[in-house]
Amino acid sequence: MTANAENNLPAIRQTQVFNAPIDKVWDAVATAEGIAAWFMPNDFQPVEGHEFHLEAGPFGKSPCKVTEINPPTGLSFRWGQDWTLSFELKDLGGKTEFTLIHSGWDPEKVTEFGETHRVVRERMSQGWVGLVQKLAGYVEGGA
Repeated sequence: MTANAENNLPAIRQTQVFNAPIDKVWDAVATAEGIAAWFMPNDFQPVEGHEFHLEAGPFGKSPCKVTEINPPTGLSFRWGQDWTLSFELKDLGGKTEFTLIHSGWDPEKVTEFGETHRVVRERMSQGWVGLVQKLAGYVEGGA
């Protein structure tokens, strides 16, 4: 397969600074309760190798596996058959720079549900905008 620009599907990457300390943001992205508050119900545990599921509504239980845990600055997990989701945190002295990276997009592949990565990536890119805003509200609010 050639690696020309039209066929490459770059990772979805979003960075935002939250007005919240890094420990609070870490709890929001590295605990089952925190992830459920802004993303999806789940049985996540912050343990490398832990297999868990995201409750993806009409798409059912989506299998995942923790691939990296580095408290409180980063974690990654495999999501479904092709994707990796990573959360990177940087302490800004009372504030936290949060970066979400959703990688594993391949224009030649389709999801378990028969949709092309190209179509799903566009939808998820838009969806992550709202989810990162929801995360911001969660960590910056009284939660």
